[in-house]
Amino acid sequence: MKKILIANRGEIAIRVMKTAHKMGIKTVAVYSEIDRNAPHVRYANEAVYIGESPSNKSYLLGDKIIEVAKELNVDAIHPGYGFLSENASFSEKAAKNGILFIGPNPHAIRVMGSKLAAKEAVKNYNIPMVPGIDKAVTDAKEATEIAIKMGFPILIKASAGGGGKGMRVVENEQHVAEQMERAISEAESSFGDGSVFIEKYISSPRHIEIQIMADTHGNVIHLFERECSIQRRHQKVVEEAPSVILTPELREKMGQAAILVAKSCNYVGAGTVEFLLDNQNNFYFLEMNTRLQVEHPVTEFITGLDLVALQIKVARGEKLNIRQEDLKIKGHAIELRVYAEDPLNDFLPSVGYLEIYNPPKGDGIRVDDGFEEGMDIPIYYDPMLSKLITYGATRAEAIQRMLFAIDNYHIKGVKTTLPFGKFVCQHEAFTSGNFDTHFVKNYYSPSLLQNEMKDKAELAALVALKLYLEDKAQLRVPSILS
Repeated sequence: MKKILIANRGEIAIRVMKTAHKMGIKTVAVYSEIDRNAPHVRYANEAVYIGESPSNKSYLLGDKIIEVAKELNVDAIHPGYGFLSENASFSEKAAKNGILFIGPNPHAIRVMGSKLAAKEAVKNYNIPMVPGIDKAVTDAKEATEIAIKMGFPILIKASAGGGGKGMRVVENEQHVAEQMERAISEAESSFGDGSVFIEKYISSPRHIEIQIMADTHGNVIHLFERECSIQRRHQKVVEEAPSVILTPELREKMGQAAILVAKSCNYVGAGTVEFLLDNQNNFYFLEMNTRLQVEHPVTEFITGLDLVALQIKVARGEKLNIRQEDLKIKGHAIELRVYAEDPLNDFLPSVGYLEIYNPPKGDGIRVDDGFEEGMDIPIYYDPMLSKLITYGATRAEAIQRMLFAIDNYHIKGVKTTLPFGKFVCQHEAFTSGNFDTHFVKNYYSPSLLQNEMKDKAELAALVALKLYLEDKAQLRVPSILS
């Protein structure tokens, strides 16, 4: 493998390129109109313009990207995450054109891309699943009857869903029809597939995911868990590894269940199996993400492994040279997704011009980003500016490093989730480890954050005034020239 095209943009494109360059592999970037001068374009060995700024006119043009790959004699395509990363047809077309797809086979992508098909695939492996129905429902009357039998609250979910879209919690019979309609509409507009199904709603769950890696020789290992319970609108904001709630026994049980999920679809490459964990420590299979996850750096920190390097090695047919018994958790890592969003205004996107962009540096601090000072934040893509990851020998040390890093991350021009990250890391529920996916609903409010920010600003002003007055009162004796 001499040349890889990265079918993505921003921080994940640069992340993949860094590893490829270390491995002596040349890289090709693709870019849209608005990304002409983006860092990932300059970081690559070669770069090709593929279309207008909207993703459906650039980064989602699979045929165009394969055409570019063929013209430049590319050996493989790495899709990153999002865009074409879970597109089975794109994976198939790459293979038909003699280009390796650095990811799973089309069959695995298709099976795990549908929550209903995924449940069907794993049901013979004795993996616990949330009670629910294993077929799509479109009729509100039928949905109401199912919900009454199952017992409220229920969760209506899009079969092809992700990122919290097409998902509705229903507390009583009166709201089933209305929420069904909304879920179907959102699923159709987001995924082109209005299929929804119904599950029992687990009221206070933790969201735990297991990283797996599988080769083409039948070897599958798990690389421990990530805790992903700090979410807003069903989307993760803070992730960490390992989870404070898992015992070694539970970790091994969940790890082995994740391996079975991978085997159920003949999985190859890096993937993530997601579980819900209830307050009695019962876990339930949720879904499998057939790609590299945004939060993979926390796993890299605690295992010392480069997941992108493993992806590339597996794609070129190499056998995994790591055995399960060789893997050990070392230390603790936390990731904050730094979104251009306003946490004081319901986390709405905050696009604009980066007047100041100065990331933190220091031991145990990693910043994966694709922006720099003087750039505009485009409205066309996910508003994530960067991933801020900290590592420590203990969880307490990782938290303190995160707080230090947030205080030393200087961004001006857009609102970001940095203050929210600080709120989380200072909250007793988080520091004690006693939290679930309802952290935001239970503990966070814009007014609380506003008060904290106001108190901090007032304290800084008082300190500045004190120093000024002390300086002014100081007796200044002129030096006597001899």
